[in-house]
Amino acid sequence: MSEGGDGVASALVQSFGIGVRQLREAQGWSQERLAENSNLNRSYIGEIERGCAIASLVTVEKLASALKLTPSALVTRGEAISQMNLVRGIKLMAIAC
Repeated sequence: MSEGGDGVASALVQSFGIGVRQLREAQGWSQERLAENSNLNRSYIGEIERGCAIASLVTVEKLASALKLTPSALVTRGEAISQMNLVRGIKLMAIAC
């Protein structure tokens, strides 16, 4: 996975995957079920959820449609998770000082 010089791309890819997994689990779906509903491969779903694969816009659209969201709402969820993790990291650093 290629990453921007500051690691932002990696953080967003990881957070996007976490968001997809959370939404899938909230539906009570297996990776297989999400794969069927989004017309994607189950192993690819796993790679996205683990942050090992960068989803294309077409893939984001397929996942969002299967999860009954807009593509922007799915990406925004990943951004929100990324921001929460950043804030947690700052709080933990403050506690350690």
